[in-house]
Amino acid sequence: MWHDMLTVQLPIAEKVLRTVLVYAAMVALFRFSGKRGLANLNTFDFVVIFLLSNVVQNAVIGPDNSLLGGFIGAVTLVVVNALMNRWAVADPRVARLLEGTPTTVIKDGSVLEGASRRLAVRPTELEHAVRMQNGERIADVASARLEPDGQLIVELKASAGNASRADIRRLEERLASVESLLRAMADRPSGGASAYDEKRPPD
Repeated sequence: MWHDMLTVQLPIAEKVLRTVLVYAAMVALFRFSGKRGLANLNTFDFVVIFLLSNVVQNAVIGPDNSLLGGFIGAVTLVVVNALMNRWAVADPRVARLLEGTPTTVIKDGSVLEGASRRLAVRPTELEHAVRMQNGERIADVASARLEPDGQLIVELKASAGNASRADIRRLEERLASVESLLRAMADRPSGGASAYDEKRPPD
């Protein structure tokens, strides 16, 4: 039993090469499938993700079902992924090539139809993303871009943005001044002359 579990049934170099090639193929597929393939997955996307693991399994491990063979494949995947991440951080050109660049999908409250069709993003998905970022509707958006990782970054119009602490503080100060003025008017005798009347010269 232990012999079967620990005996690698393929040359280690072949197993590493298989894993690297499959990893590269998956990166290319996700790169060209569009940004929405990495986020906001719908039912069809989940089906593809679940089936992909079974489809490429034999391509990675080949006829090798040993425990040690699977461990070698797993280590290869983790190492290759870590190296790719470090390479992308060190070289912005590699990051642009592998991950792409942001795409503007909403401008001045209107959906850019060409960009949304190219990315296969439905208006309902954009509306949901806008509401998740404190907007009420697409018309409230000044600009929205879809990042390479599939995240939608929304910039609301100034008229639609939430009030800041400074705005609230200014409003409180104005309300306090109005309340003070109302109290002063209420305390003034109704039949008496006002301060303006007292200082007004006689006709």
